[in-house]
Amino acid sequence: MPFRHPDRSHDLRTRIDYEVRERLEEAIDFVCLEALVNARKAGGLPAPAADSDTDRAEYAGHVLGFLLVLDAHLTAGVDPLPPAGAPAERDEQARLLGAQVERAKSLPDYWQRFELMRARYLAEPAPASGGERRSVLARLFGRG
Repeated sequence: MPFRHPDRSHDLRTRIDYEVRERLEEAIDFVCLEALVNARKAGGLPAPAADSDTDRAEYAGHVLGFLLVLDAHLTAGVDPLPPAGAPAERDEQARLLGAQVERAKSLPDYWQRFELMRARYLAEPAPASGGERRSVLARLFGRG
């Protein structure tokens, strides 16, 4: 499989970063879409619609929530990463995704850990109200 970075003039490290980021974005997308659909089914609500601002906001909440869970669980026993240097990565979601890219490149068992967190995140029952899942801290400490 050739590297898919659109600009072939970049060095190998940049192209690898691009590939890892793309793979992570796809994996997180699948987890969060599945979580959103499961929550909708559990609440007896209709499937999410791509043109719904409310559904997109709920999906974005799942993305940030899952990234926070990954960040909290995948940092246990791991040396802290240096802060992201790119000024464009100032928002929380981009910062967390950048940290996951670095961990995916540096931890030999990253994808096994990712799968474990994916399974835990999706196994969490959605509230009957169709509202938010338990808080990140409640999940981390097994409360709520």
